[in-house]
Amino acid sequence: MRCKTIIAATVVGVFASGMVSAFGAKCVVADPTGTPLNVRAQPNGQILSTLDNGLSVEVIAETRTGGKRWVEVAANGETLGWVFGNFLDCSGRDDKLKSAPMHPRSAPQ
Repeated sequence: MRCKTIIAATVVGVFASGMVSAFGAKCVVADPTGTPLNVRAQPNGQILSTLDNGLSVEVIAETRTGGKRWVEVAANGETLGWVFGNFLDCSGRDDKLKSAPMHPRSAPQ
């Protein structure tokens, strides 16, 4: 029973810390400023490189720092670093629900 309590506390702690399980999600760099997106060594840390808009990346980890969402990303199997999460489009372009045709009903007579 003690083991279950420890595991439950760990799970709650991870979610309370702002970690979100988005591991493996496919996203596209979509910086609305049109400038390359900074890749950092840690959330809000030193800039390592930049990524161009439209580049596909994979989510490795996600966290919140200072109320902002930061995402650790990889491309071509190589971990790149952390980017500001609001500048990623992870909407999943192949989502069947989003692409389903609409068939509105007629108003009741």
